[in-house]
Amino acid sequence: MTAELKTTALNDVHRQMGARMVDFGGYDMPVNYGSQIEEHHAVRNSCGIFDVSHMGVVDVTGVDTEVYLRYLLANDVARLNRVGAGQYSLLLNEAGGVIDDLILYKQRTDRYRLVVNCGNKDSDLAWMQQQAKKFDVRIAARPDKGILALQGPQAAEILAEMEPSGWAEASKLKRFQMTSLEQCNIARTGYTGEDGFEIICPNEKIERLWCELIEHGATAAGLGARDTLRLEAGYCLWGHEMDQDTSPLEANLSWTIQMNEGRDFIGRSALESQRQLGIRQHLVGLVLEGKGVIRDGCAVETESGAGLVTSGSYSPTLEASIALARIPINVQPGTMVRVLIRGRRLDARVVKPAFVSQGKKLFE
Repeated sequence: MTAELKTTALNDVHRQMGARMVDFGGYDMPVNYGSQIEEHHAVRNSCGIFDVSHMGVVDVTGVDTEVYLRYLLANDVARLNRVGAGQYSLLLNEAGGVIDDLILYKQRTDRYRLVVNCGNKDSDLAWMQQQAKKFDVRIAARPDKGILALQGPQAAEILAEMEPSGWAEASKLKRFQMTSLEQCNIARTGYTGEDGFEIICPNEKIERLWCELIEHGATAAGLGARDTLRLEAGYCLWGHEMDQDTSPLEANLSWTIQMNEGRDFIGRSALESQRQLGIRQHLVGLVLEGKGVIRDGCAVETESGAGLVTSGSYSPTLEASIALARIPINVQPGTMVRVLIRGRRLDARVVKPAFVSQGKKLFE
């Protein structure tokens, strides 16, 4: 018997708006409200709003919170020198594989709020609780919270027009900074390669906030556009560019790892060994030279050996097919490779693994 899909607090609203709903990580979620490409362009050119309440919110509190998080995560929370600061980090296993990627915010020295991926939130919680046994901390999932992502070059302008005036102050936040207003956490973060904000708020408030942001000019966008936007930005997706068997060094995520002297963290020894031995593959971008669409799982042929597409799609901004792929380490940007698409070997150019940022093409 098929398990019943979970829903967010906005499920009825999505259906009333005519959204096409799909199973996403066990949740009934909107993939688009009409044209996925138009929603994509709305985020690049003006502003879109996404319901991302399927993601998990976890609070960690207690006197050992910072000590615990410094052991649990690859990035170092000690670098957050003020309340409201945020950080992208990785949850690693002992072998250095990625259990999940997440964002965390410092609410107090003894209180942090984490946002984890939808499909991993139950296993993340179990892992965090297992690792917490030696520390005086409390770990609590917050299913009472929903999340909206307001993304695009006009996001700050739209937020500034909201009432009360505290929203205008929130619109001035710096990147990866968070503030609180009306039981909501507002952070200048996102997953689209555009300016924007992610807002964590109580489920009972989220419908009103969704409607108000749309009334002020945001376009409702589904998870389909969110995926093409993040691919254009070159952002990794768990289960594609990274997983429990993939090192962050092979996913171009070494910048998230802080190996400062004296701090032990889960997976550190494995990463040190990997760095000493060197990695054989790295993550690159691919741009298809002709017609066709590169899809996840396509084989890549290079003069130095085989590779694999981890994420591929059509890019509405570039009007071309693009992909992220893991290929031999010595194959560098500018090289031509071949991608196997439905039995055909098609030429693709290797570029740095980011294609678009704030509406601008990042490669020649």
